[in-house]
Amino acid sequence: MIKSILIVCIAFVNLNFQNRILSQSLPEMVYVKGGSFKMGNNSGESDEKPTHTVILSDFYIAKYEVTVAQYKAYCNEVGRRLPNDPKPSWYEEHPNASKWVWNNNYPILNVSWNDAIEYCKWLSRKTGQNYTLPTEAQWEYAARGGQYSKNYKYSGSNNINKVAWYDETTYEKGPQPVGSLKPNELGIYDMSGNAWEWCKDFFGKYSSSTQTDPSGPSNSPFRVIRGGSWYYVAHLARLTARDGPYPHYTNYNYGFRVARIP
Repeated sequence: MIKSILIVCIAFVNLNFQNRILSQSLPEMVYVKGGSFKMGNNSGESDEKPTHTVILSDFYIAKYEVTVAQYKAYCNEVGRRLPNDPKPSWYEEHPNASKWVWNNNYPILNVSWNDAIEYCKWLSRKTGQNYTLPTEAQWEYAARGGQYSKNYKYSGSNNINKVAWYDETTYEKGPQPVGSLKPNELGIYDMSGNAWEWCKDFFGKYSSSTQTDPSGPSNSPFRVIRGGSWYYVAHLARLTARDGPYPHYTNYNYGFRVARIP
């Protein structure tokens, strides 16, 4: 009888420990009330045009980019290696960069779109909730501040130095801890700068028509990234700047944040 009680107690302690570890590794989410906004920028690059009306339902998006600590919890559980640190040859090509390693409060970098999706699947299995990457429309709406938007050029300010780690504030030396600058109107950090962030959509041209909860083009060889990074110029940290690498491609600037539908 005593042995049975001891086994139950040990199992209970282990379960509590596992739940505590999981809660520490969960991304902190921000509720975004849906609404209508003008997506794109007719004064921007060709792939930012035309400006078009988008109507979005409510959703959640992560307050921070997925951190090294959070991604490490995933890697440890599924038996996967962390992404590689920058190689000596990379530093030779980027002489301003200082040597950096995977500090826990950095955004995870050097992950592909495929890697990000696998993380979302794991997080969904662990929690029983539907985590995924934000659609490009969700990403831009959240970066703009949602219904509280003040129509800034960058996410949270017209002064990029207040909200974004980019080449002139990092001196191209490496990423910075998440959440260490000013948040945007929704309390979300680093949507301009620090890490390019993968979105769920295929990359392609915009339509001029009004769209409701758009998910992007139906097919393309490429996937969307948004927000610029610690190594890139201010122009690419604008709210509407976008790019579209191959989903298997990555480098030391590519990271992500997760989203969830209520």
